Parts: sequence; structure tokens; C-alpha cells
Amino acid sequence: MCKVEKFLNHRKLWEMKVRLLGDSKVEKLRNSFVSRSRMSLWMIRGVTVLLLWSCFVHLMALGEMWGPRLFKNWPSCFNHNDLSSAADMKSLPTKVALPPKRVYQNNGYLMVSCNGGLNQMRAAICDMVTVARYMNVTLIVPELDKTSFWNDPSEFKDIFDVDHFISSLRDEVRILKELPPRLKKRVELGMYHAMPPISWSNLSYYQNQILPLVKKHKVLHLNKTDSRLANNGLPLEVQKLRCRVNFNGLKFTPQIEELGRRVVNILREKGPFLVLHLRYEMDMLAFSGCSHGCNPEEEEELTRMRYAYPWWKEKVINSEVKRKEGLCPLTPEETALTLTALGIDRNVQIYIAAGEIYGGQRRMKALTDAFPNVVRKETLLESSDLDFCRNHSSQMAALDYLVALESDIFVPTNDGNMARVVEGHRRFLGFKKTIQLNRKFLVKLIDEYTEGLLTWDVFSSMVKAFHSTRMGSPKRRLVIPNKPKEEDYFYTNPQECLQLLDVPLRVI
Repeated sequence: MCKVEKFLNHRKLWEMKVRLLGDSKVEKLRNSFVSRSRMSLWMIRGVTVLLLWSCFVHLMALGEMWGPRLFKNWPSCFNHNDLSSAADMKSLPTKVALPPKRVYQNNGYLMVSCNGGLNQMRAAICDMVTVARYMNVTLIVPELDKTSFWNDPSEFKDIFDVDHFISSLRDEVRILKELPPRLKKRVELGMYHAMPPISWSNLSYYQNQILPLVKKHKVLHLNKTDSRLANNGLPLEVQKLRCRVNFNGLKFTPQIEELGRRVVNILREKGPFLVLHLRYEMDMLAFSGCSHGCNPEEEEELTRMRYAYPWWKEKVINSEVKRKEGLCPLTPEETALTLTALGIDRNVQIYIAAGEIYGGQRRMKALTDAFPNVVRKETLLESSDLDFCRNHSSQMAALDYLVALESDIFVPTNDGNMARVVEGHRRFLGFKKTIQLNRKFLVKLIDEYTEGLLTWDVFSSMVKAFHSTRMGSPKRRLVIPNKPKEEDYFYTNPQECLQLLDVPLRVI
């Protein structure tokens, strides 16, 4: 009863308070209770969210360390086809941590104009990056040759991945796409110094003669850059930087790389393949004066072409004398005999890495009769696939370069820049088989065989024996003091950068 009485007394007191306060006060009191309840609810929600976020962060941290173990069986939003195709798409860029920028006092800006074909320019770019690094200057992205025989309008960015070029080498040298505006204006007004550097120079030449010119003029333009750095006698770190630029800094554009992969995949589906750099194009024959096997009309056409280009200094050339000295590219007929004598499988795919062969199908008949599976990029791809690089010889050469790197055997028929640079790159990739043909030896032997002085068995055995040590195996570069043009080219055998796998080097 006491409890009931107390309850009734409290109720009476509450009713009295309500009367005293009035209806408006009661409403305010009720609202204050409600607002406090809502505030408490929001506080509870906020604390809950913070706790959940903290848990999520900790789970992510655990995932970094234990992810492969914890989450490998979790369902993925990607289907298996997507994953497998993604694994095959090597062209997709991988996220690689950029090297830290090299900090140094900038001595000025170096502009360079490369001359020649793709691989001549490639080697020049490597040299100029190295020169810029050791002069502590800023390099402007090199300008490519647009005035040579090929008349190719391609810019650096049309052939090479310019952003990768700049970022991958930033710990060695600062590279800009163009001059800062103030200096660009000075160049437009002709306020800069231009010159060709001396060929086959060492670093002291650039430090003592070129660097003072950069400091004086702020901008120096080297307008001819092929073979401007010595093959030998340079510090090890210099040689390794040349390799780093060549094998890592210079990547072709994603479009060219993807097309190259497609060609290689098409070839691989049908088995092994040999890349033949058959340098038997009109410009090479006109320039070298080599017309063996050509008819009189063709010989006259080649002579006219040679006279039409003033920078081809030699005009009167004895083709047969030059051929016997080994200074002419092998003809398609000579190439067919050589490959057969070497024991190359008749059914192997032979990819022709070259432009249009002079004389067309008539001159190619001996080769296609001996090796029926002769293909070219134009026969493996749709015409539309090549639209972006048609009439751009350097981009076409870049595609051939990629296919040549991946081939089971690489055979150049001339020792031009592509032959030499690809051979060096294949050495870097593990001494992949590259048959270095000795043309002087071969043409003498071929003439004796065609004249009936040698049987086929004798001819074949002599070809095999002579070339058994010319397959791209490890060897030391030939050094000839004071005769850099006659010694081995650095980019053909960059021995300072090669993993030799404890194989003894031969001296040739």
C-alpha cells in the first residue's frame, strides 16, 4: 500500500507542475528530451563509423602482408578470361617506382639532331645522353633526321616512348621535351651555337672543348651525332650508361610494341622462325654501287640515283671489285645458297626484315624456291594494321627490329647499323643466335661453286666450318688504336654490360 500511495502522490505532484508550467512549457520540455535522444543517437553512429573505419584500415594493412594467403580463394570481379588475357598483354604498363631525380648544378642546355636511319640514330641518342650526363647539362629530347634518303617525317615521340625515356633516366640526366620559353625564344632568334662534334671522341674532348661552349652560349646544338663517342677507352660507368639508355631507356611506342608482339605471335604459332635482314633495297645498292646480278637498265637506274644525292660522295664505283672485297650486301641468290649450305631447314619460316627488294619477285625467286615459307610484315598483317606507320621508314624499321630480337636465328646480309645494333641487343638478351656472315669469304666460295670448281658437299662443309664460331657467342671487342672505324663497334658487342655466365671470351 505504501508504494501505491507514493506513486499516487508523485502523480499528483506532476499534474500540479504541469498546470503551473502550462502547455507551452511542457512542449519545450518534451522537445528537449527528444533532441537529446537524437544527439545521443548520432554520437553512437559516429563512434560506430570510426570503429568500422579503423578495422578496415587494419585489415588493409594485413592484406598487404598476408594478402596472397588470406584472399587467394576469394571470388574476383574479373572473369578467368579477363585474367588470362591480362597476363598475356605484356604491353600493359607496369607500375614501376621512378628513380629519384639527380640533383646537380645545370651547366646549360644541349640540343642534338640525329642523322641517318633508325639504328644509327638510336646509337647516337645513347651517346648524347651519356655526354649530357657527364657534362652536367640538360638534354632536350633529340630531333630525328627528316632530310635523309628516306625523307621520314617521324618525330622522336612517334617512334619511342618519350615519357618513359625521360622518367627512366632522370636519376642520371635531366631531359626536357623542349627548351624553357626564354631560351626557346633565344634559339628562334639565332642566339645559340651549333656545330658537329668530332667523331670517336672520348670524354675529355667533351669536358674540355664542348662544355666551355655550353657555358658560354647557354644552349649548344650538336647537329651531327652519329659515332661521336669512342668505342673503347671509356670508364666502366660510362659504358654501362650507354647500355642502360639503349636497353632500358629507349622503348618503342606502345602501338609499335603491340604490333611487334602480334607479328611474333603469328610466327610462333607456326613454329621457329629466322629473321633475314636482306639489305637489298634500291638505296643501299645505289649508295654502295653494288649491282651484281642486275640488268643494264637497273645498273643505269642505280647510277642515276647515286648522282642525284650530293651527300653520297663516291660516284664512280666498280661493282665487281667492291663485291670481291666483301663490301656489297649478299644478293638474294647468294643468300639462298648460303642458308642452304649452312643447313637451315627448308621449311623454316623466314621473315624478311627489309624494305622493298630491288628487282622484286624476279630477284627473290631463288630464295623463295629454296625456302618456300618466306614472309613479310605485309603478308602477315592486314593492310589497315600498318596504316599508322606506312611511308614512315623508321617506324617500319622499329617493327622489324622487335621481330628480329625475338627470332630463333638472326641473319644479316650486310653489316649496316641495324645488323650491328640488333646483334648487340641479342647478345644482351643472352647471346641469342646471330649468324655473322663473312661476305668476302662467301662470294669467293660461291663463285668457285657456280663455276664448278667445288662440289656441293665441299662448298657446304666449308661454309659451315668457317661460320661455326660466328654465331653470336661471347667474345671480346676488337680494339685497334687510332683506327676506330676498323675496330669492333661498341653497340655490336657491349661486353662491359653482358652477363657472360663464366664463358671464356674469345679474342678475334
